[in-house]
Amino acid sequence: MQIDIREIVCGATFIVIAALFALGTMDLPMGSALRMGPGYFPLMLALILGALGLVILIKGLKHEPQSFGAFPWRGLVFILGGPIVFGLTVRGLGLVPSIALVAAVATLASARSNLRMLAIITVVLTLFCVVVFSYGLGLPYARFGPWVAPFIPGV
Repeated sequence: MQIDIREIVCGATFIVIAALFALGTMDLPMGSALRMGPGYFPLMLALILGALGLVILIKGLKHEPQSFGAFPWRGLVFILGGPIVFGLTVRGLGLVPSIALVAAVATLASARSNLRMLAIITVVLTLFCVVVFSYGLGLPYARFGPWVAPFIPGV
């Protein structure tokens, strides 16, 4: 029997994370499917993640082994940096510049990114997020915050 260690590690990681989330929801009221309590949705997500981890783990038992390869530090830094940048800048810059900054930072995670791709992804994601979160959902974030409002006339 051949074992793909990458699949086994990935599946086991999903299962452990799911178990930790499920244990964290045990002291919250569950409710029912019709009247969900605060612990219902996180528990369902944990169960889905655990089931996905089990499928990946079983799949890893049936495939030929593959090596881990080089660790993608660039992707890790830029993808994890995006939400941090957003959290630090959304109140000061506002929704529009913060989303544009996060989209630009996340685009840099790819080794194949170039200036044209960065511009297109930044503009499209910014427009999409402003339409969905600001107009569609009506979230109470200022489109332009106090750090940039003096530089934009009419804001």
